[in-house]
Amino acid sequence: MSEFLVELKDVWRTYNQGVEPVHALQGVSLKIKESEYVAIMGTSGSGKSTLMNLLGCLDRPSQGQYLLDGTDISTRSEDELAEIRNKSVGFVFQQFNLLPSMSALDNVMLPLVYAGMGKEQRTMRAEQALKDLGLGNRIHHKPSELSGGQQQRVAIARSIVNRPRILLADEPTGALDSHTAKEIMSLFTKLTEEGITVILVTHDPETAACARRIVKVRDGRILEDLIIGKVQ
Repeated sequence: MSEFLVELKDVWRTYNQGVEPVHALQGVSLKIKESEYVAIMGTSGSGKSTLMNLLGCLDRPSQGQYLLDGTDISTRSEDELAEIRNKSVGFVFQQFNLLPSMSALDNVMLPLVYAGMGKEQRTMRAEQALKDLGLGNRIHHKPSELSGGQQQRVAIARSIVNRPRILLADEPTGALDSHTAKEIMSLFTKLTEEGITVILVTHDPETAACARRIVKVRDGRILEDLIIGKVQ
């Protein structure tokens, strides 16, 4: 087993658009240990979203290597990448992406349905995930019957119900008020204490400051890599 859960080695991501190629990432090298809480910070167009897509196995490098727990996934097939995503990566987004016609419980169970888990087992696991996030009395509520913070907790429960090793959160507090945003950020800290590696993508310095480490990206390159708290 590798010392690092995530390791990028001189990664480039180039898009061929028009006459000139666009280098979204330019020689990025990054190492993240298990249970770290890392914020990737940058303005629009900095390359942070491209970096998140690579880390989440939604895309592959044009050059360089991406090692996940010591295994090079840069040349894996689309089916293999999908399997890695399903088993190892959870995603949380700014807009929650909950299905409005389904209850909190049914929304959280969806990844387990795709994984082929039996109904009784997936119901038990989804209920437990919601209870762990303080939503035990909201499991049968639909998204429209929940506050913004509660909807984001449902989205987080859905992202961790498969027990992923990495949680990728893309601007997860952007649609929340400041008080609720702090609650969600504290929840991420708790998840790292339980062994999940949390990688937060944001443009907001206040949100990034809740992490233990800030990686600043500009023009497709890492500008700074700062430890701001004790790494688990």
